[in-house]
Amino acid sequence: MEDSTFALPATDRQLSYARALALRNQTLLPWAVQQDRRDLSRWIEAQSQLRPVAAALDSRPSSKQVAFAERLARIKRRAVPDECFRDKQMLSRWIDCNR
Repeated sequence: MEDSTFALPATDRQLSYARALALRNQTLLPWAVQQDRRDLSRWIEAQSQLRPVAAALDSRPSSKQVAFAERLARIKRRAVPDECFRDKQMLSRWIDCNR
């Protein structure tokens, strides 16, 4: 018998985890993938390697980073440029230069 003719159904735990990954990555979980345990396992492996969409889009600095920059600005008697408050990497560079 050939491997492709016998498909084991996906487990409930696999399906739950796959649905959570689909929500996290904002992608669709294909119906055909849900029918075979091995296919679903490969899909889960691929999706778990991706960065969550929300983390990739969130480039704003954290509140702790902003507070630290403002504290440094008071000590150094300078202002933090407005554009630094829109990008966490830019604010990080400003902090590094003003320590």
